[in-house]
Amino acid sequence: MPGFKAAFLIELVKLSKKKKIIAAAILSILAVTVGQVAVTVIKHGFGLRIVGSAEFPLVVLSILIYTILPLFSTFVAIDMFNGEFASNTMKISLTRPVSRFGVFSAKVSTLALFILANLLFVMIISVIAGLLFNPSTADLLGLTRVLFAYLSSFLPVFIFSLLVVFLSNLLRGGLAVFFLSIIVFILFNALGIVFASYSSFFITSMFDWYSLWISETINGFKIFRQILIMLGSGIMFFTAGFYLFDRKEI
Repeated sequence: MPGFKAAFLIELVKLSKKKKIIAAAILSILAVTVGQVAVTVIKHGFGLRIVGSAEFPLVVLSILIYTILPLFSTFVAIDMFNGEFASNTMKISLTRPVSRFGVFSAKVSTLALFILANLLFVMIISVIAGLLFNPSTADLLGLTRVLFAYLSSFLPVFIFSLLVVFLSNLLRGGLAVFFLSIIVFILFNALGIVFASYSSFFITSMFDWYSLWISETINGFKIFRQILIMLGSGIMFFTAGFYLFDRKEI
């Protein structure tokens, strides 16, 4: 795709200069630190070992996947579209020798890289924390399960971020997109609980998708079915988002 590489590199540079990246890293470190301190206090104060070095990153992931990660992914998606339209900097991107599809794809790819980098960053610091405080419980199988859990968590969060991208191109105001994204997030979770048999069709109900990959008995059919649902949802959100982005007048 002509110009995609240059557009992608530019988006990476713009993303690296955003304070939200630093805020996300700081909050991630704080979450891991507070979690490890709580585990250590319980262990030494009450003599109970809640989690080992391999289980601790999974506990962190179960919290991260429903809080910091989708929140900051939403912020980044809004900044990339609503923020640039509001500040009129989108004109600069669209006047470069690259198609609108190239610009849109570069932004989405940068958002995907942010999500993956955030997951790997938290995984590394949580594994280090677990090894420092519980070195005797470390094993290769446990660390492999952690890696699978964090990598498999990428897809559902990325699909949700594509929904935010669609909303960012549907609505003009970033604040409106943010609150609507929060409402959709809460609504999907509630619907997934009320209509448990149809929970696979609500993307937020698959934020714990990683549990299927690390369970003792892997349900291959369920994993494959949910992959198809997420890919189908992602294609629809991406296509609808680009359609709205392409029709916008600058």
